[in-house]
Amino acid sequence: MAGRDRVVHLLRQLERAACRCPAHSNTYHHGVGAAACSALKTDYAFEMASSNIRYGGGVSREIGMDLQNLGARNVCLMTDKNLSRLPPVKAVLESLTQNGVTYKVYDNVRVEPTDSSFKDAISFAKNNLFDVFVAVGGGSVIDTCKAANLYSCHPDADFLDFVNAPIGKGKPITGTLKPLIAVPTTAGTGSETTGVAIFDYEPLRAKTGIASRAIRPTLGIVDPTHTLSMPSRVAANSGFDVLCHALESYTALPYDQRSPCPPNPINRPAYQGSNPISDVWSRHALQVVAKYMKRAVRDPEDLEARSSMHLASVFAGIGFGNAGVHLCHGMSYPIAGNVKRHVAKGYSVEHPLVPHGLSVVLTSPAVFHFTAPMCPERHLDAAEILGADIRQVKRADAGAVLADTLRQFLFDLQVEDGLEAVGYSKDDIPELVRGTIPQERVTKLSPRMHSEEDLTQLFEASMKLY
Repeated sequence: MAGRDRVVHLLRQLERAACRCPAHSNTYHHGVGAAACSALKTDYAFEMASSNIRYGGGVSREIGMDLQNLGARNVCLMTDKNLSRLPPVKAVLESLTQNGVTYKVYDNVRVEPTDSSFKDAISFAKNNLFDVFVAVGGGSVIDTCKAANLYSCHPDADFLDFVNAPIGKGKPITGTLKPLIAVPTTAGTGSETTGVAIFDYEPLRAKTGIASRAIRPTLGIVDPTHTLSMPSRVAANSGFDVLCHALESYTALPYDQRSPCPPNPINRPAYQGSNPISDVWSRHALQVVAKYMKRAVRDPEDLEARSSMHLASVFAGIGFGNAGVHLCHGMSYPIAGNVKRHVAKGYSVEHPLVPHGLSVVLTSPAVFHFTAPMCPERHLDAAEILGADIRQVKRADAGAVLADTLRQFLFDLQVEDGLEAVGYSKDDIPELVRGTIPQERVTKLSPRMHSEEDLTQLFEASMKLY
């Protein structure tokens, strides 16, 4: 009995320590057990999924042996034209050659992929009957490789079959995919850990994606030496993605307030809402960002800082890959998708570009000022991790404090002064709002309900940051 009493005592202590803010109070103690979802309006369970991760300086040298161990006979290596000339790809190709692995290279990946660029990669995969896929690059490369693997294993599927609703049909993926090894070269997207592939859907000029645990990589090989080839602005924008992954997943609607409750476990979304396991990963990622990001941006040779940010990307990827993101990401998709003339520093591309991490972070001060009333303790906790003194701050001021802290963080890293600085004006806001509405898969995880008028005000508030 003494052991049982001890367990009960510990559980009661945990319950007393639980977050008391409106969006998170009693989140993890409803005791619904395995009640049938037919009787519930919201979910009652969450699950954790992540790729296997291998981390270490120079660990890319092992990939040839991994492919041998898999019995690979015909490997597809995907990258982009710029990376194909850089050390990360060379290191991987050397390992493949040394281990006698047969491969073909596809280097036509588009930075910020589109449905057209996805389809080109899918066609390459279908025509070559690969048995293993390798992605060497940032999120654009890894996401493109996920799509190529998926559709080459489902050759009769229509492209929109697996694309998220409402743009696509959002069908569950039931077939088995080929192994995919991801070698990330940026410290941002966390795509090596997640079952998500994002692209611009050109007919609607809106970002959407495919979200399923079935497409997550089999293995993520995280080699921090690869991040040394990142230009400073690429390191900054990648880091902002980590920052927002951590902040959004930590403040997302709790998993047991998300609706509807799935009638079958296969229908449970990858983005489930904040939960006690994702919270650990997301919060720790935020601590690493606070400590190392500025160093990683300012000194490309700072291996400790760049290595730490690479790990932070993985941590945040595991966090948001199971909890999800919300308004910053939902609003970022039309910002990136409707880009006019903006030329992004540090990127070797021939088309206008607002890098993903930049498109996400530009709305972050406005967004977290807006969401704070639903879980002020978490917003204050985030502000304190990022350097704010919250000892005398009232809960009602949590949003303003986190917003000001983020503005200072962005100013210190020389981020463009709001949406106006990347080519938008107030006349563009209706189009930006229209582009956000289809992103319900993520925006519905905001802890605070929002209307089109709210989105309009958030875009207005993000036109200038400083």
